[in-house]
Amino acid sequence: MAQPFKIFIVEDDDWYGEVLEYLLKLNPEYEVIRFSSGKDCLANLHQNPSVVTLDYSLQDMNGAMVMSKIHEAAPGLPVVMISAQEDVSTAVNLLREGAYDYIVKDEDAKDRLWNAVKNIREKADLKTELEVLRTEIGTKYDFANLIGTSPPIKKVKQLMEKAVQTKITVSITGETGTGKEVVAKGLHYNSDRRKKSFIAVNVAAIPSELIESELFGYEKGAFTGADSTRLGKFEEADGGTLFLDEIGEMDPAMQSKLLRVLQEKEVTRIGSSKTRKVDVRLVVATHKTLADEVEKGNFREDLYYRLLGLPIELPPLRNRGNDILMLARHFVDSFAQENKLGKVEISEEAREKLLKYTFPGNVRELKALMELACVMCNGNHIQDSDITFTSTRGISGLLIEEQSLKEYTNGIIKHYLEKYNNNVLLVAKKLDIGKSTIYRMLKDE
Repeated sequence: MAQPFKIFIVEDDDWYGEVLEYLLKLNPEYEVIRFSSGKDCLANLHQNPSVVTLDYSLQDMNGAMVMSKIHEAAPGLPVVMISAQEDVSTAVNLLREGAYDYIVKDEDAKDRLWNAVKNIREKADLKTELEVLRTEIGTKYDFANLIGTSPPIKKVKQLMEKAVQTKITVSITGETGTGKEVVAKGLHYNSDRRKKSFIAVNVAAIPSELIESELFGYEKGAFTGADSTRLGKFEEADGGTLFLDEIGEMDPAMQSKLLRVLQEKEVTRIGSSKTRKVDVRLVVATHKTLADEVEKGNFREDLYYRLLGLPIELPPLRNRGNDILMLARHFVDSFAQENKLGKVEISEEAREKLLKYTFPGNVRELKALMELACVMCNGNHIQDSDITFTSTRGISGLLIEEQSLKEYTNGIIKHYLEKYNNNVLLVAKKLDIGKSTIYRMLKDE
């Protein structure tokens, strides 16, 4: 059950206090408690009010002093100061010291107070909704919900559990579609940074001339079109996690600026000379091998070692065995629930067809495939004919180009070696060939 929105009225003028109490009780969702002294208010802060309306000129204590003690005991508790004095300097000082609003006791006071409390309530509701949403997202990205029981995915979970215990940078590698952002979110929502922001940036999707302003922000007037100040992604992620996807695509000039930010833990907006400290947990991802990019001169070696941190390599779906069927079941159930389709079954023939495919698009391709199968199937029962592979890779791709029989044979053997994680004995059995045939092929490569 939701907690009541509790309002403390602190007013030593009984008549005016009754007026305010009557006004605020017009909303039946407000619980209003009135005090005639600052001392009584402070003694009851343990009741956890949602807002305090405070008379500036109390008989027992100065209103500014009461507000100060309120903020000491309950940081962030909104205090609306009400005064008979229409003094601008007093109002400015109180606002600087943390008052939510300053209201003069005139004919507009009741409307202003009503609106101030209404705004505070709306912000409190948004904060509660945000906390609930973060809790739901955290549950969604719990390690237990990282679907799969194959040895490669178990290793990924073990590394993730180690990663969340510290602030170490995590570098995620893997083919396109293996779930790098899912892992990055899992790291964030299972860490002590879960209540702060998770900010994702696809480096490859941002033009090189815009990436600096995107990451570090800019001041108003810094360049043509900069009509207002804008925070960069590092500042948005302060206290949380910044996920830089496809980091291998970053322009070399930008790499040096990123390195400085990581070393100094501070950013400078474009058009500003002021540095701003940031506390960011960095997670990067790439489908490239950064060590090879360093060798080619495309990636800075010093930045590479700064980003390496704890490496997590995501396995391709073709190497995850029966995880394919577990994921397929999950995607079908999710799609059916979202679209109110009822229970959708997957036939044995369809499951066998899935296990024989190499999934060049990995988990992303499987998700799209199963959602389409849900739409195309008849009678809520997915048959093998409902599963249509659009990729030209895999064994079917061998037939596109003219090759010698030996090249075809080697291609098929390579496919099975990839599928069964280089288990020569198993591949020899599956293809009904001798182990020596496979070893000769490997030797000649």
